[in-house]
Amino acid sequence: MKLTEVEIRTIRVPLVAPFRTSFGTETVREALVLRVVTDEAEGWGECGAGTAPLYSSEYTHAAADVLSRFLVPALAEVRDLDAHQVAPALARFKGHRTAKAALEMAVLDADLRARGVPLGHALGAVRDRVPCGVSVGIAASIPALLDTVAGYLDAGYRRIKLKIEPGWDVEPVRAVRERFGDILLQVDANTAYRRGDAGHLARLDPFDLLLMEQPLAEDDLIGHAELAKQITTPICLDESIVSARAAADAIAIGACQVVNIKPGRVGGYLEARRIHDVCAAHDVPVWCGGMLETGLGRAANLALAALPGFTLPGDTSASDRYYRTDITPPFRLEDGHLAVPTGPGLGVTPIPEVLDAVTVTTRVLPVTPR
Repeated sequence: MKLTEVEIRTIRVPLVAPFRTSFGTETVREALVLRVVTDEAEGWGECGAGTAPLYSSEYTHAAADVLSRFLVPALAEVRDLDAHQVAPALARFKGHRTAKAALEMAVLDADLRARGVPLGHALGAVRDRVPCGVSVGIAASIPALLDTVAGYLDAGYRRIKLKIEPGWDVEPVRAVRERFGDILLQVDANTAYRRGDAGHLARLDPFDLLLMEQPLAEDDLIGHAELAKQITTPICLDESIVSARAAADAIAIGACQVVNIKPGRVGGYLEARRIHDVCAAHDVPVWCGGMLETGLGRAANLALAALPGFTLPGDTSASDRYYRTDITPPFRLEDGHLAVPTGPGLGVTPIPEVLDAVTVTTRVLPVTPR
């Protein structure tokens, strides 16, 4: 393909309810949506960076800047473009994985649309629908938390994930387990604890959790390996896993027993598939995390989550979990599952009038093919 234009939109989509984690509270999802135009097809991508550098060092305005100044111009130098050439073309630029992932996603979408191939087929999906879990933010009170969890279970979600932080951990988990019994339940700390908290975190062991996600800092693999010796709840890594090599290292030293794969965090869906393959080779289960994606990112995540190694329900919730109106046709939960799109590429495109309504800035980068 020949790249001819890249459009970068900043969108702001209100959430149906505030979403609180140990990083803070979000009420609006600010994201970048990319459209790449080639001589064969258009493709869409979504950048998972947040409004502020809290989950990672990246944030939306920085992602837009690095895309405009460096990443898109570098990609314009590639003569015969396909998705597998994106990462090598951008490798000389350090970091900025969510920005790189968005650009790769858009090129991959265009490439597959031109060939009439669904993303799930291209990645190696083995299922046509995936079981869905839901991530539950830190609530104002335990009764409010129980009401929220009850609503999600009534809606059919197959797994509940509770966000935790110091001061909001043992008692909320106890209350949910006592109220709802033998449901699939896990917790996510988003790096909120330190090595000295091992004794406290061990108090979660009696609640038979599926896993404890990223309790310690993202660069503390040794700390996670030591913690794994002191608690019985399986440790899952999220922020620490930035590549297939990082996943292999974490597994080798016993820092995790489960891996959460987020394509934006690792630089794209092709690297995400490599992480899946590394984990499968070591019999380590994986699941697909979420970053408050719109329907674009949700469609791609469903295709990824249909690979054989994704044996645990992920955070691929229905559109109405976060948005009253998504920018694509909504994904709806059916019997606790979401269907994997079957159309070419992502299988979905934004609804023009909805996308326009939530767009706050648009930058068009003309490209002169070499």
